[in-house]
Amino acid sequence: MSWGTELWDQFDNLEKHTQWGIDILEKYIKFVKERTEIELSYAKQLRNLSKKYQPKKNSKEEEEYKYTACKAFLSTLNEMNDYAGQHEVISENMTSQITVDLMRYVQELKQERKSNFHDGRKAQQHIETCWKQLESSKRRFERDCKEADRAQQYFEKMDADINVTKADVEKARQQAQLRHQLAEDSKADYSSILQRFNQEQWEYYHTHIPTIFQKIQEMEERRIVRIGESMKTYAEVDRQVIPIIGKCLDGIVKAAESIDQKNDSQLVVEAYKSGFEPPGDIEFEDYTQPMKRTVSENSLSSSKEGKAELKFGGKSRGKLWPFIKKNKSPKQQKEPLSHRFNEFMTSKPKIHCFRSLKRGLSLKLGATPEDFSNLPPEQRRKKLQQKVDDLNKEIQKEMDQRDAITKMKDVYLKNPQMGDPASLDHKLAEATQNIEKLRLETQKFEAWLAEVEGRLPARSEQARRQSGMYDGQTHPTVTNCAQDRESSPDGSYTEEQSQESELKVLATDFDDEFDDEEPLPAIGTCKALYTFEGQNEGTISVVEGETLSVIEEDKGDGWTRIRRSEDEEGYVPTSYVEVYLDKNAKGAKTYI
Repeated sequence: MSWGTELWDQFDNLEKHTQWGIDILEKYIKFVKERTEIELSYAKQLRNLSKKYQPKKNSKEEEEYKYTACKAFLSTLNEMNDYAGQHEVISENMTSQITVDLMRYVQELKQERKSNFHDGRKAQQHIETCWKQLESSKRRFERDCKEADRAQQYFEKMDADINVTKADVEKARQQAQLRHQLAEDSKADYSSILQRFNQEQWEYYHTHIPTIFQKIQEMEERRIVRIGESMKTYAEVDRQVIPIIGKCLDGIVKAAESIDQKNDSQLVVEAYKSGFEPPGDIEFEDYTQPMKRTVSENSLSSSKEGKAELKFGGKSRGKLWPFIKKNKSPKQQKEPLSHRFNEFMTSKPKIHCFRSLKRGLSLKLGATPEDFSNLPPEQRRKKLQQKVDDLNKEIQKEMDQRDAITKMKDVYLKNPQMGDPASLDHKLAEATQNIEKLRLETQKFEAWLAEVEGRLPARSEQARRQSGMYDGQTHPTVTNCAQDRESSPDGSYTEEQSQESELKVLATDFDDEFDDEEPLPAIGTCKALYTFEGQNEGTISVVEGETLSVIEEDKGDGWTRIRRSEDEEGYVPTSYVEVYLDKNAKGAKTYI
């Protein structure tokens, strides 16, 4: 099938069809271009959406993202950011691989089409010119034949007329011969032009037009193939990002599966636990004792009083609600329990020393006390622990800076041309002074932390391990004003709890922690990733690459209990070791 043979007479229709093909290609380019714009707009909107719901730095929202549900939401936002990036990749690839390529091809296609149809029109004009020449020679031959025929008839007429002179006859004869000669010449010319035209026409319909139409057909078929390849590329560009988009969606699913409702509940406890004991039962206040009545033993009122005494006569063993004073006035109406609770939450106890006086003034002025005494004991302990950790980090930073200055000074001493060693003495002294200040500050907060930990009720082993680094240190002396106090919700204290009860609590903790018990069985092994110097009580030193036995896994506090031998065991940071738990061991929950 060839357009040159099948469509030899459809030049104009082929011209229209090829123009329509180019229009279709341009329409497809416009479609892909709009798709890329949609992808870019969609990616931009996704990024703006992800940015809108990102937690703001140094704000309350950032603290909320410690919960697993919020962490999962944050992971979803990050995955959506990556998801948006893949749509940007789709837009970029479609632009470079389809839009730009097809636009260049369309320009080439237009030039090729223009050239082919120009050759076709040129061939048409040539055959039309040959046809006009043929028609002209034909008309001239016809005219000369008619004039030769008239001249012959005129000659015969003159020759038959006896009245015409011989000269006139001769003249008519010569004129007829001339016309005959002209007719013969026109005939020869017409025959030659006709023969040449037939040759040109044959070449036009069997050579030129088929060749041109074949080129146009090949051009059109290349256009069709090209648009098909572009459609495949369109699909492949989408298919290439599907695995990455799938990973993004898998990341969202994984983040959703990581949500732990129990862990979030525990975080709520850690965030808002005050450390106070629940209030005990309220003692019954008998207002009938001062009343003197003369009532017979068998009266109805006597029986009611007996029942009341039987019901309420026993003294409650529980502790009174804190800061609620007994009111034994018989005239005052007894308040409901809810009013008592509100009084407990809003009452301000007496300030028994100058330190408490300063704390009260700070609270009234709206400033946060340095020792966080405005917080409940448990929250205060966490704040102090965080402050101590921050100070230790600052000390380490200053020590690293001091070591760097010392090394630089040694370099200057060995190579004086590099610098003056004396110029670093000021910086070295400043770094040493900063370290000393930070250490004093750390000791002050450690003293407050030790005080709070001593005031708290018996804590779990996990909490004791978290504060184990302070148990081996000597606690600074605390004033008598602070020793005889009991924690209150607003950071003040009452004097209801004696030193004896505090010593009992501390002794109980000490005995519980160091009672002799059978060695715990090993639940796995671990390999030390880094060297750890266990300088605090309850910890153990390990060397990088050392293999030890695990007797208690990390319970969420960041410490793992290990054993080197039967008599040497302790805690190490979980991040310092790689744990391999025995799946069948007792107490092993997971296998790493």
